[in-house]
Amino acid sequence: MTGAFGSRLSEVFTASGRLCVGIDPHSGLLDAWGLPDSAEGVRDFGMRVVEAVAGRAGIVKPQVAFFERHGAAGYAALERVLSAARAAGLLVIADVKRGDLGTSVDAYGEAWLTPGSSLEADAMTVVAYQGLGSLTGVLHRAQANGKGVFVLAATSNPEAFATQTATREDGLSVAAGVVADVAAWNAASGRAALGSAGVVVGATIGLADVGLRESDLTGMPVLAPGFGHQGARIEQLSELFGSAAQNVVVSASRSILSAGPSGLEAAIDDAVAQVTAACPE
Repeated sequence: MTGAFGSRLSEVFTASGRLCVGIDPHSGLLDAWGLPDSAEGVRDFGMRVVEAVAGRAGIVKPQVAFFERHGAAGYAALERVLSAARAAGLLVIADVKRGDLGTSVDAYGEAWLTPGSSLEADAMTVVAYQGLGSLTGVLHRAQANGKGVFVLAATSNPEAFATQTATREDGLSVAAGVVADVAAWNAASGRAALGSAGVVVGATIGLADVGLRESDLTGMPVLAPGFGHQGARIEQLSELFGSAAQNVVVSASRSILSAGPSGLEAAIDDAVAQVTAACPE
């Protein structure tokens, strides 16, 4: 894939839909799939998911933590899964949630967003607790390499609510401020119709509850976890995001993965059909 990430994501939406299948090999799922809770197990799990998604949907999101817990061998397994997914033509979002300052955060960007890196992905999730300016190096690297970033704005875990709804000096909630800062970055970067910097907004929260409006999300990718097992229903997509639903990456993990290896393909097909019905072109 070449070109700006926002343009590439739009092409995937058109060709394969908005469904993003999570690759979350936690111990319970590995056991249910008959796989060992080891580096070999997470590798086999990830490869099976990639094989099932290819030709059915267009986006996968490996949750790096489940690989990282197996140390160096787990990272080697992740490298195999990332490479296989990208070779299959899938758009890969590395769910790493990295955030830091200066050269430290730049190094994270180098690891995940550099062409040819063993951990190369098409996009990564990042945290802007130190302000969006702390991510400048990562954002520039993404732009230069045709990659994307998704900045956490409003997550669905209840313990985040007080922080993400706190009021900034400009009167915006923290969540709305992150979204506004990302929108400003896209505008200053001369983005196409869909920017290459996006935000993470949980599907289980109400936009108004965290100080957001659907119009705030115009023109940027929105990664929305929480569909399926966490409680949000895919058929609610337009109800939850309104006019911004066209920009939403619909992320589902356990609700699909729990179908097991024998039911995985059918579960993906069903989820794709639900997304298409919820947000037709």
